[in-house]
Amino acid sequence: MSSERKRLEPINLLFGLMMGTADIIPGVSGGTVALIVGIYERLVASVRAVASGAANVLRGRISETQRLFGEVEWGFLIPLGIGIVTALVVGARVLEPLLEAYPVQSRALFFGLIAASVVVPWHRMETRSAVHLGAVMVAAICAFVIVGFPPRAIDEPTLPIVFVAASIAICAMILPGVSGSFLLLVLGLYETTISALNALDFAYIFVFIGGAAVGLAVFSKLLYYLLKTYHDLTMAALVGLMIGSLRALWPYQDETRQLLAPPSIESLLQVTALGVAGFVTVMLLIRLGRRIEERSRLETPG
Repeated sequence: MSSERKRLEPINLLFGLMMGTADIIPGVSGGTVALIVGIYERLVASVRAVASGAANVLRGRISETQRLFGEVEWGFLIPLGIGIVTALVVGARVLEPLLEAYPVQSRALFFGLIAASVVVPWHRMETRSAVHLGAVMVAAICAFVIVGFPPRAIDEPTLPIVFVAASIAICAMILPGVSGSFLLLVLGLYETTISALNALDFAYIFVFIGGAAVGLAVFSKLLYYLLKTYHDLTMAALVGLMIGSLRALWPYQDETRQLLAPPSIESLLQVTALGVAGFVTVMLLIRLGRRIEERSRLETPG
């Protein structure tokens, strides 16, 4: 393993905190944050290598495991993972009450964040054709329909259900535009999962982590393949997912996710200001991400 791969990158602790915080919020994805700050493809590649290496350990292929683990950017992945876990644990206690107390204002802010983020995968495409626009439209329609599903609630889910739900939700957590928290809401396990985190229900948490690990291992390999083989088409689909997911963040909606009109001009002005604030924040983060990418390219030998 080269020293470049082992060297710690402390800035990724901050990015991990941002990703973990985003993963808690229904309608927002940690994958979107990774795209914004320019680490998305590095993240997918490293997670895929870890997952493949772990699978080879179980098969007894030690030399292949060593090769795959050598491909992992540990100095990048470790602080990122610490940040994500910290944000998930702390954010479950701090962020949830704020989201419940100010739902309209929260959605307005996040609407601006995601709307600005759409430009990131679009700019990463080298070619743009009618096929790519078609992928954008199909993905946007799919996301729009999915995020319109009403939330459910399962008070006492069995552990196998928790395992399966975690394996599905974790895929969304690394997929920009689709929120893992939102999928947990649709599956009826969001409130139960947050309660388990707050109460330190270790049986629930360990089963959830196991399901998430399996889902992440499978999905990261698929996503890595798509990014390597069909990069621009995959990025076009991500653009569509992010556009369609904006439905979940429309500030005015009822408990069944039916979209509503603004109740007053004053309220509209308030949410517009928050949306603009979110938009500007992402623009600044995009600039930061580009600077970090440029610095990384300059520091990488060869």
